[in-house]
Amino acid sequence: MSGPLAGVRVIDLGRYIAGPMCGSLLGDLGADVIRIERVGGGEDRAVLELFAEADSGAGYLSSNRNKRGVTLNPGSPEGREVLKRLIATADVLVVNLPLFAIQQLGLDYESLKALKADIILVHTSAFGTEGPYIDRVGFDGVGAAMSSAIYMSGDPDQPRKASNPWVDVTTALFNAYGVLAALMHRAATGEGQKIETNLLRSALNQTNATIIEQALIQKNRIPSGNRAQGAGPGDVHRTKDGWVLIQVVSDALFARWAKLMGDEEKWLSDPRFATDVLRGDHNDVLSARTAEWMATRTTAEVIDTLAKAKIPAGPILSPQAVLEDPHIQAAGLYRQMAYPGLPGPVPIVEPGARFSGFALEQERPPTVGEHTDDVLGELGYSPGEIEALRQKGVI
Repeated sequence: MSGPLAGVRVIDLGRYIAGPMCGSLLGDLGADVIRIERVGGGEDRAVLELFAEADSGAGYLSSNRNKRGVTLNPGSPEGREVLKRLIATADVLVVNLPLFAIQQLGLDYESLKALKADIILVHTSAFGTEGPYIDRVGFDGVGAAMSSAIYMSGDPDQPRKASNPWVDVTTALFNAYGVLAALMHRAATGEGQKIETNLLRSALNQTNATIIEQALIQKNRIPSGNRAQGAGPGDVHRTKDGWVLIQVVSDALFARWAKLMGDEEKWLSDPRFATDVLRGDHNDVLSARTAEWMATRTTAEVIDTLAKAKIPAGPILSPQAVLEDPHIQAAGLYRQMAYPGLPGPVPIVEPGARFSGFALEQERPPTVGEHTDDVLGELGYSPGEIEALRQKGVI
């Protein structure tokens, strides 16, 4: 692949999202990303299973584009040797495992430096390498739970987890951001380094404003469902045929909303609504008026009216509605890729950034062990040696 990271080799030992998506993001930029998974396929291939004929589910497909796939048993002596030889050719190693696990596998930074002095290690865990929780394991939801995000997202009697893995995705972005900075540092100094990320830290980056407010003024906020806090009106309301989210933040937007609702002077002169913070504190009143206004209109009418008034709003789309949305289609936000065993193309989302100086290339995720022979051949293994490793269950 071409791109600004052409010539950079990334070994991806990640699983699920935080590690693998980092590899895909680097692959978008042209890196040669090699995914290493256990013989027979990694456990993350079963997430959101699609068809028996395909070796992978939707979870795997969403986080593993732009890679070559290798199967390997690194616990065997021969497998450990293959991994060592591969690491010696790499610029970056991505691992999302607890600290004790990477030490057992000999993937700690000191061991890696003995194989490749300028290696860049990206180590992702649930809780990091300091503090009493370092040996605990965790997924996306654990970080969300311990950051106050789930507490603040629900109702007073029922905390609610977001359906999407935003903590994992945020961590993947921090991983890729760290790799880019480390590559620049290495280009200037010749030094590799270790990059540490963890799910809890990523989640706390998202909830920092709430924590700052609590630390300084003890606001002691309680959850309010879809209703916004800190500004208003902001909520999800039913229309005649669906649901719409509205977000009003700033005096200027509130003035536009007041004009649209009618009785403009009443809203603008009421001291309860003088600032964003006050409007957030009294958002129940503002939401009630907005709900009344939306209830008599269709979703299309609501969105069109709010768009003309320059008030941020969006329809609540189901997954099928996302696929059919005219803007998403016209903007080309999904790239259709064929994958073996699937009856139709896979809609892989475009990377979050587009560049004027170069085009991002995307290739489909690899099937189980698809490139094992090619990669081992590059390491100097002969066809006979590769077959012997396969017969032993090493690859």
